Amino acid sequence: MTHEPAPPHAPTPEPALAPEAGLSLTTEHVFVTGGTGFVGQAIIERLLISHPGTRITVLVRGKGSKTPAERLTGILRKPVFARWREQLGDEAARTEFARRVTAHEGSLSDVGTLPDDIDVVLHSASTVSFDPPIDEAFETNVGGATGLYGALLASGSDPHVVHISTAYVGGIRKGVAPEASLTHEVDWRAEHDAALSARVRVELESRQPEALRRHLGTAKAQHGKAGPQQVARLAETARTEWVRERLVDYGRMRAESLGWTDVYTLTKAFAERAAEELWAQSGHRLSVVRPSIIESALHHPFPGWIDGFKVADPLIIAYGRGQLKDFPGLPDSVLDIIPVDFVVNAALAAAARPAVAGEPEYFQVVSGTTNPLPFHRMYENVNEYFTANPLPDEKGDIAVPLWRFPGGEKVERVLARRERQVEHAERIVERLPTTPRTRRWLDTVGKNKRGLGRLRAFAELYRAYVQTEIIFDDANTRALLASLPEDVRKGEGFDVTEIDWEHYFQGIHLPAVTTLTRAFGKRPPARERSERALPVRDDVVAVFDLEGTVLGANLVQQYLQLWSRTVPRGRAAHDLADLVLSGRRYWRAERRDRGEFIRTFMRRYEGFKVAEIEREVQGRFGRAMRRAALPEALERVAQHRAAGHRTILVTGTIDLMAAPFAPLFDEVVAGRMHQRDGVLTGYLADPPLVDEARAAWLRRYAEQNGLDLSASYGYGDSHADLVWLDLLGNPSAVNPDVQLSRHARQKKWAVLDWRRRARPSTPAAVPDDQRVTLKDGA
Repeated sequence: MTHEPAPPHAPTPEPALAPEAGLSLTTEHVFVTGGTGFVGQAIIERLLISHPGTRITVLVRGKGSKTPAERLTGILRKPVFARWREQLGDEAARTEFARRVTAHEGSLSDVGTLPDDIDVVLHSASTVSFDPPIDEAFETNVGGATGLYGALLASGSDPHVVHISTAYVGGIRKGVAPEASLTHEVDWRAEHDAALSARVRVELESRQPEALRRHLGTAKAQHGKAGPQQVARLAETARTEWVRERLVDYGRMRAESLGWTDVYTLTKAFAERAAEELWAQSGHRLSVVRPSIIESALHHPFPGWIDGFKVADPLIIAYGRGQLKDFPGLPDSVLDIIPVDFVVNAALAAAARPAVAGEPEYFQVVSGTTNPLPFHRMYENVNEYFTANPLPDEKGDIAVPLWRFPGGEKVERVLARRERQVEHAERIVERLPTTPRTRRWLDTVGKNKRGLGRLRAFAELYRAYVQTEIIFDDANTRALLASLPEDVRKGEGFDVTEIDWEHYFQGIHLPAVTTLTRAFGKRPPARERSERALPVRDDVVAVFDLEGTVLGANLVQQYLQLWSRTVPRGRAAHDLADLVLSGRRYWRAERRDRGEFIRTFMRRYEGFKVAEIEREVQGRFGRAMRRAALPEALERVAQHRAAGHRTILVTGTIDLMAAPFAPLFDEVVAGRMHQRDGVLTGYLADPPLVDEARAAWLRRYAEQNGLDLSASYGYGDSHADLVWLDLLGNPSAVNPDVQLSRHARQKKWAVLDWRRRARPSTPAAVPDDQRVTLKDGA
């Protein structure tokens, strides 16, 4: 692979600066925002290791039970400080850190009262999302800037502020972006106020009857079987998700309508304007540092240091996983990447350089002008790396796709067509009978749907970076570098011409980011996990549903078994025809609500004699039901009993029908039917114990019997079982319907296929003090 030729435009010559203009910080009091973030950590580390006379105050808020001081001390364990800890020793490093670094409690929205002796401010805090809701973006980036500069003005300090922004603040444009104040006439204060009020408007819109009716109707149609409270929760979840998506769309469209790529770059541009107007125009010193896409370190604190995935990394990993078949990038656009240590070194060099009050300076820390990286060259590096070092999955090594860069419009057309195809396939599969095969089909459709969603999200998020035709001027930054003493340039420089992109990607960056994912590459799905042992405990319950889980027959099949043995011949044809004609009504009731179906179907038992049913249960019907039991279910029950667990069969059907299984469990909990003079009336004596009613019963049962639900087990097959299964620490979806299967996959539950087959011999009894092997990942 060869290097690209130099770009046709020549870099702007840097203005001459005296070498002595750029020295190091000595005894300054440095105030840092964003100190727990990627760039902030690196700034603190570099101050500690290269500027030993400085004092550092870090803006940090408490989080959970941790105080600001505890959070700040906690970052000392991060890899970025490993070299410094090794030099001093752990104990000495902790002592030195405590002596030089102080936490200032506060946040960007409430900075608090600042010290009056601050010499330098390094403001690196900002939102970490590139597509957040509009109010969150403005509150953090713009509100944070106004809060900081207001607090500085009130403090009496007169520091040199280094405001760390982004090179992409110029918006949607082509050609050279200068190192200068942005040229726009947008009223950033008005935009800030409108953005913060957007949530109120959208929240009100989301609470209108029409919107609530839509969310509730969708939740009821999809999750009605899980119970009314679950429907309400899911409807509210859908409403809040709609609010967030709406606010994200607000931000995206407002940014584009004003000429910016996204709400992140828009708010960073407004934050710069706030710094200029509130700080520089008040007669204070301001330097604006604009890095491009910040990625792992080239040299310091060690090659490849990175703190989690950064801007380009999700795209890189998705490609390595084979999830992006093509991408709408321009192959000859410049992907402007800069190592994090270059950004930190440039920011500290700017901080140490004497600045003129009221005259802001701008430094674009970029690579695209002096050492450009075309997008196709980046792709070639990534393709070469993952071809030689493929990521693993449960099927083996992943083969990465070849991108042909067909253009954004063609990729969009293909993406839209595939999205329609997947939606159509999903609707078809959801209407098929639930079998292991249809669940595999649904998994495949779901995987394809997620992949298309990922491609759609990446295309929208990264288009500004992989389709850009902007070249960022860096004359001021190169002049700043040239002004540094030679020894500083060597150890703390930011000369992008020294970056060999092939070496950087192949030997440094890609190994660093893949290290974050490789540990999870070969993790098998739940149903394929290795054998695990059931712990012997007496405070654990194993709850089994009946139909579809223990019994390979549903309520209709049970009824037909009993009906065929008890119905008079004269009624047989009439009853059978009525059952067939009522099938659609029963199907609709089952889809809406499991309890409604049970109530509706059990009316068919009107006129059945209790004594006759009991005789059949003890005779042929009972034997037929036991033959219909799923062998693996009975084996699992025996394993739980051998481990000392309390086993309970809970069913929405009536106790008469569950009686054949009573000897197999410690307890059977079932409904009852109303009877008059020994004859069933067709009405239930109690509400059916399904969905949320079963969950409420299980909570109370556990409290009364001292059972630990977080260590207990549950086995169900229907979406109606979701609520009570969610209460248990070890839920399993057995022969699940489509909705429960989807939920189980998302939650990483065990998914078990128990089928009827030749009955095995009865398992031998296992002593109570021995552990029992449990298979299938439950």
